[in-house]
Amino acid sequence: MALIIQKYGGTSVANTERVKEVAKKVVKYKKEGHDVVVVVSAPAGMTDSLVKNAYEITNNPNKRELDMLLTTGEQISVALLSMAVYELGEKAISFNAFQIDFRTTSDHTKAEILNIDTKKIKEKLTAGNVVVIAGFQGVDENFDITTLGRGGSDTTAVALGAVLNADEVEIYTDVDGVYTADPRVVDNPKKLKEISYQEMLEMASSGAKVLHPRSVEIAAKYNINIHLRSSFEDIPGTIVKKGDEIMEKAQVVGVTSSKNEGKITLFGLPDKPGTASKVFSTLAKAKINPDIILQSSSINKDLNNISFTVKTTDLKEAVKITETLKEELGAAGLAYQDNIAKVSVIGVGLRTHYETVSAIFDTLAENQINIDMISASEINVSCIIEEKDIDKAVKALHAKFIDLGE
Repeated sequence: MALIIQKYGGTSVANTERVKEVAKKVVKYKKEGHDVVVVVSAPAGMTDSLVKNAYEITNNPNKRELDMLLTTGEQISVALLSMAVYELGEKAISFNAFQIDFRTTSDHTKAEILNIDTKKIKEKLTAGNVVVIAGFQGVDENFDITTLGRGGSDTTAVALGAVLNADEVEIYTDVDGVYTADPRVVDNPKKLKEISYQEMLEMASSGAKVLHPRSVEIAAKYNINIHLRSSFEDIPGTIVKKGDEIMEKAQVVGVTSSKNEGKITLFGLPDKPGTASKVFSTLAKAKINPDIILQSSSINKDLNNISFTVKTTDLKEAVKITETLKEELGAAGLAYQDNIAKVSVIGVGLRTHYETVSAIFDTLAENQINIDMISASEINVSCIIEEKDIDKAVKALHAKFIDLGE
């Protein structure tokens, strides 16, 4: 008998028929003798609808109240799934974050997990229940409801796997694994049987939407294998695991893209110690995480320009902050844009294959794609380009490194 954590995304519980199908999967595991903890998201589209409702009331929703609103979707899912499991003859009980003391920081809409009290969960498992838990949400020290950010249900599931010492964490979604590129962009992407934590983290951070980056970080920290699989088909998916346990490693495992990118540039900043620190420490206090950063000298050797990218969801607030910093630091100007995108090539093999990095730039040049900014690490080369070119870039890079097997 094993302890299994299963997470089902919004498309898996989009309506009552889908909830019934999920219940069948859960009960199958239970009847095989396993203890099962299930984490569920809100029904597909509900969170977006709730956000829309909030912005119909105000252009600047209070974040505490926004969290209060957004967590209602998951509570619908846990209650319906528990009912469906009961209907199939197994005991089930649903919990929200407050009921199990899923404790987080007070950073509304971007909370981080501090501690999870497992006592009640273990008691209910021992009593023979399937335990169904609302993903995405937590409570702070004042018992105010918080949320973990978009994709937070993945993080909930893996965190529960860690504190409960689960034998397996399964993430069910509308795709059947991790692919070398987005199937909506590339006609012939390849499904990966296995991928390392490091590569998966880079792919998730660079635009692949199959797993939330924070869930991968937790899995790597606690050495938890994640089985990413489809809730619509009973077939093997992709195992996310330690890299040194993977028998055969491809040089390039995937090409990802993100259109959710904005760029901000501060022109004519005084070239002196502490300027960059002031910019990015101020953004950090607002929980805004820049991605690619570029500092360059202007014609005047005493001045610098700083450019950085953020998610478009943070762009409005980041612009407001940098406008204040422009005056405070004495910058000559500020510019921003949201019609950019990021394309990334991922693979542990990039560490030692320098010719691959050169080939990335050659491929983009051959396809008349201009590069605005570049970020490179041991396993990731990312380029900021115009949004109109993103699909062409993904197709060209996938053809070069995956289809040709270079």
